[in-house]
Amino acid sequence: MAHRSSDTLIAWTKVLAPAFTRPGYINALLVLCGWVLTRGTHAITEALVELGIQSCVHHERLHRFFSRGSWSVDEIGRLLFTKIAEHFSDGEVITVVVDDTLVSHKGPKIFGLGTHIDAVRSSRAHHVFALGHVWVVLAVCVRVPFSRRTWALPILFRLYRSETSCKRKPSEFKTKTQLAHQMLAIVAKWASGRPLRVTADSAYANSTVLKELPPNVVFIGAMRPDAVLTAMPRPEDQPINGRPRKRGKRLPTPAARAKGPSQRWRRLKVHIYGKDTEIEFKLVDAQWYRVTDDRRLRIVIVRVLRGELPIRVFFCTDHELAVETIIRTYAARWGVEVCFRDLKQHLGFGESSARKREAVERVAPFTGYLYTLLALWFCSLSKRDRRRAVVHRPWYRTKRGHSFEDILRAAQLALRTLEVSDLLHGYADLPLTPPTPPKRAVTRLSGVL
Repeated sequence: MAHRSSDTLIAWTKVLAPAFTRPGYINALLVLCGWVLTRGTHAITEALVELGIQSCVHHERLHRFFSRGSWSVDEIGRLLFTKIAEHFSDGEVITVVVDDTLVSHKGPKIFGLGTHIDAVRSSRAHHVFALGHVWVVLAVCVRVPFSRRTWALPILFRLYRSETSCKRKPSEFKTKTQLAHQMLAIVAKWASGRPLRVTADSAYANSTVLKELPPNVVFIGAMRPDAVLTAMPRPEDQPINGRPRKRGKRLPTPAARAKGPSQRWRRLKVHIYGKDTEIEFKLVDAQWYRVTDDRRLRIVIVRVLRGELPIRVFFCTDHELAVETIIRTYAARWGVEVCFRDLKQHLGFGESSARKREAVERVAPFTGYLYTLLALWFCSLSKRDRRRAVVHRPWYRTKRGHSFEDILRAAQLALRTLEVSDLLHGYADLPLTPPTPPKRAVTRLSGVL
């Protein structure tokens, strides 16, 4: 089983092969396998030690792979997105999520370091700052056959640099939302007209992201409770002469509408965060002109029974989308938070000591793509092989499904039988495409809904 799993895992890396030259692919393979096998601090030198080739492969070879290699980070993301999209039926909506994460890091002469607010340790009243890198990430939300939660598989990365950092080493400054808009345009082009749903928190619900959305993209996000809303202009309100009105009359803000008695709270049972939850909501179709111009939005005001916030407000650029779909899609955003945790705790996301710009902008995304590749590999295994690959722990009697830690452990067990000499010769005997899984395996990915 271990040998068969290792062959399958190496075969899956062939998905990335078109992004590299042949020597580059061998280097990528060495880094991938060594990175998976590393249990402590992740680094290029540690990957060589784990593979046992530190005496025959100079570490500078793999450092040059990141700092000078002729390969594109976005091209790897495109290949992975294409592979994920193959598992969706024609016309099925693909959901993606955009968010950012801070990786604490320090050291002399490391490109892109800056002082940023640590959202995890900060509160509204108290801000905690940390030195490090901020990565804006776009991931595809999928339902996998081995877990009950929605997984977010990263496919695009952008390093955010503060305005001060850009002035110190002259380059064009771009905000996080500008980087997000850039990535959305890229993935919309990759989708070739297929419908996409994008979900993000309130930090990305602004005019930079929303005013020029690609035509095949629907955005679902969080709205400010005090947002200025207007009705759609009516034909009878249009002036006889002059420019037609784009906005109708002013409407109550979501906070005022929640308190007002003019509209009753409606109830809906929706499956979110792994359980059936009954929510109370109010619905309104209106414009948020400052952010989305004259586009008609569907706005859902949800009453929060626990916590400090009395209400949460969600909106969708498709005014015909069902309320349940809006709530479930936004809830699927939590998958990217789990992804960030797994990347930092298990794959050493941001631990690399790379200093040059080219290396800094490649190592962390490469780690994220490894996360996506391992998840796809585990999906391709049959249900029986997945059970055999994961270490059985009888004291976890209520556990259902597998976590990323299980996937990583399974990959480590599979690669322990790997012959490194085969890696150095490129695994020429393996097929160029991933093998077809057994018929009994449930390998289909699906969207959030």
